[in-house]
Amino acid sequence: MSEKLTRRHRDTVEQIFAHPTSHNIEWRHVISLLEHVGDVEEEHNGKVKVTLGPETETFHRPRHKDVDTQMVVDLADVLEQ
Repeated sequence: MSEKLTRRHRDTVEQIFAHPTSHNIEWRHVISLLEHVGDVEEEHNGKVKVTLGPETETFHRPRHKDVDTQMVVDLADVLEQ
């Protein structure tokens, strides 16, 4: 994440890596961050393909505005790599 992050992006990263896991991270903030640091492709089936460097991960768009705990863990794994 060598790109210059906005304050909102830095806040989102801090929430993703917070312990205990944050339960109020908004999906729109996550997508904004991911678009800033990588390539994001939304598929017609509601999945979102994210490519950061050589790694590509697929996420399911959450039903609610906030991401769930498992997605926070998965996001942290992707961002660490």
